Amino acid sequence: MAPQPDQQSSSASSSELAPSNAWERVERKFTNKPASEYYDPCQEFADRSLKCMKRNTFDREMCHDYFQAYRDCKKQWLTQKKLASSAASKS
Repeated sequence: MAPQPDQQSSSASSSELAPSNAWERVERKFTNKPASEYYDPCQEFADRSLKCMKRNTFDREMCHDYFQAYRDCKKQWLTQKKLASSAASKS
């Protein structure tokens, strides 16, 4: 059942009423979690590799490029995360 228009406006107004420091309250918890627990910027590459596997009857050789793109993305992301955390700990 689709939400009524007045329900949509009330949910939008309640999100607008959220405190402006909401991110500040959860930032420490978010940044101290292991990689990929909340957000994985490489998820698109992972999805593409799985689609390739399904398309090619799970023949890994056919999807090597997709796997490599995912590994490269993940490596770059984790390197950036390490650099950011080491810069934050130095200051």
